[in-house]
Amino acid sequence: MDVISVDDDMLENLSSRETTKRLREYIQKRLTAREKLIKDMRYGLDGKKPKTQRETAEVCGISRSYVSRIEKKALEKLQKCFEEDDF
Repeated sequence: MDVISVDDDMLENLSSRETTKRLREYIQKRLTAREKLIKDMRYGLDGKKPKTQRETAEVCGISRSYVSRIEKKALEKLQKCFEEDDF
């Protein structure tokens, strides 16, 4: 009898989708408007091309180092959300 191997990654896909859903919820609930803007620009969310810290700073009218601090603070907030999550 022949045995057919199937890579079943359904559980991994479900886990990824659930994580993405929770991340979106955390972003909406926990980040300030400025943190959301920086995150969107830096990571190219919503189908846009990611921007460098320099480009982001120019658009926002702030220094590159301030972009870095805002970005770091936002990522720390999101990481804390996942650490506190009971899922």
